[in-house]
Amino acid sequence: MVAPIQIRDIADFKAGKWVQRLEYKSFSPEKICLQWTISSPRIQSLLSEADRYLGRLDAFSELIPDIDFFIKMHITKEATVSSKIEGTQTSFEEALVKVDDIDPEKRNDWIEVHNYIKAVNEAMVEMRNVPISNRLIKQTHKTLLQGARGKEKFPGEYRSSQNWIGSSLKNAIFVPPTHEELPDLMHDIEQFIHAEILELPIEIPHLIKIALIHYQFETIHPFLDGNGRIGRLLITLYLIDKKLLQQPTLYLSDFFERNRADYYQNLTRVREKNDLGQWLLFFLQGVVETAQKSIHTFQEIIQLRNEIELNRLPTLGRKQMDAKKLINALYRDPIMHGTQIAEVLQSHASTANRMIKDFESLGILRELTGYKRNRIYIFESYVKLFQI
Repeated sequence: MVAPIQIRDIADFKAGKWVQRLEYKSFSPEKICLQWTISSPRIQSLLSEADRYLGRLDAFSELIPDIDFFIKMHITKEATVSSKIEGTQTSFEEALVKVDDIDPEKRNDWIEVHNYIKAVNEAMVEMRNVPISNRLIKQTHKTLLQGARGKEKFPGEYRSSQNWIGSSLKNAIFVPPTHEELPDLMHDIEQFIHAEILELPIEIPHLIKIALIHYQFETIHPFLDGNGRIGRLLITLYLIDKKLLQQPTLYLSDFFERNRADYYQNLTRVREKNDLGQWLLFFLQGVVETAQKSIHTFQEIIQLRNEIELNRLPTLGRKQMDAKKLINALYRDPIMHGTQIAEVLQSHASTANRMIKDFESLGILRELTGYKRNRIYIFESYVKLFQI
């Protein structure tokens, strides 16, 4: 017989308890698979605003032709920013170039960013057949740490030892639950994610649900490494899994990075003061601001695209067909070698060079290296839209 689901107000949230170990205290979280209610008018108001902007973003992305051109850039920016939070130093522009063009000393950082991109893409494909699950989370983690600095941290496996945040276990800022607690806690998260599939009597707004899931995942810290990146990625995957988004167009890492101190302080505040409400307000504000920013970026993309294709490319006369082919390729890969451009155009190097000169004169491409050979070109005005 299934035990009845408890009903609890967000205001009465109990995060868990500190448990004394030999030389430290670890935090043992309460389970979250309950029916949560919201009595706070402030949270309800901000939730309504966040839902509205998320809906606008999803509708906007559906209206854009060839949106796949631009999704890659959104994912690359997310990978760069989410990895930056963990100390990776690859810039957005560096993430867009080939590994052979990266300083050998920076290649480990580049690999970490591109593992994140690969993890997002693989998870999106997997989710066509399998909903979010512990299996999917582990597989995504395995891809994230593959061949990178965390490869010795058991990629794709929940930890079997104690971890901590800080310089040492004895002097840690935060010590998550013991590894013995992980199976029950992660099973609880999985049940909470799929309460409707399991026919559990739980009806909670999805943005409240994923905010709570993200908090709980970061508190559990189930892996030895990569918890922050997986926890942030889980937000976007959840929104797609629940059909709130059709495309992966909303990522909160940029908001968390710009408000890093508040991000960590609000997570800590839940554990220390049971103040889930303040975390929810912070999270929902992040959804509002990020959705607004993403909508603005799409508007800028459309404006730039129209301006180039209606005003600049027609000046090339008979070369327009090849020019359109190149501009479409640049939306996917806005930093290219001259040889790559020749491959896109399926032309001789001399023909490609003439097109490159045309694009430079039109203000579309700029040469990055200053070399006479092996030159690299950037679609700068487009790249800048994702750096604002």
